[in-house]
Amino acid sequence: MSALTTPPAYWEDACKHLAKRDRVMRKLIPKCGNGHLKGRGDAFTTLARSIVGQQISVKAAQTVWDRFVAAVPGGAEHLRPASVLKLRLPEMRAAGLSARKVEYLNDLAQHFTAGTVHERQWSEMDDEAIVDELVAIRGIGRWTAEMFLMFHLIRPNVLPLDDAGLIKGISVNYFSGEPVSRAEAREVGDAWAPFRSVATWYIWRSLDPVPVNY
Repeated sequence: MSALTTPPAYWEDACKHLAKRDRVMRKLIPKCGNGHLKGRGDAFTTLARSIVGQQISVKAAQTVWDRFVAAVPGGAEHLRPASVLKLRLPEMRAAGLSARKVEYLNDLAQHFTAGTVHERQWSEMDDEAIVDELVAIRGIGRWTAEMFLMFHLIRPNVLPLDDAGLIKGISVNYFSGEPVSRAEAREVGDAWAPFRSVATWYIWRSLDPVPVNY
């Protein structure tokens, strides 16, 4: 899947729905201009990037990713599960990957080569079924699976309650900065259905005007 440069088909309807239903969204949406969710890369590359970027800064993640891709014969154009499995441990460690992340990337590649992720069926599968499939891969937790649903599959109704930015944004915009429980955040998010991904994106923008693409 190449980068999505036009808004998802549902985006305009989602903005109208949210602005009508939610006073906070009614203020936030006009402030954020014409931005929207954007996907990039194929499924394997997207998930590999998420593993590489775990627990390190965005800048450090990009540096490690560039070195990792450079270790693949042919570079980024030839980044495939099979090519990752051919890399030797010293090559991957030299890119700046921890031993655990090397294990995770190999496990991811093995799942793709073995066909235990049903990429071609994802369009017919519901969100939770895809999450269940992805979290079976080592190194992929629910948050990573939900970012994948939002930014790769461009699903409209994801509410990533494990995301610190979402919780902080709900606190700032709905509770005057007071601490927010998971249950309270879920209650706010449930009112955004069936466009919780879109509302989440605007909550993120309220904290940081520059979008991050996963």
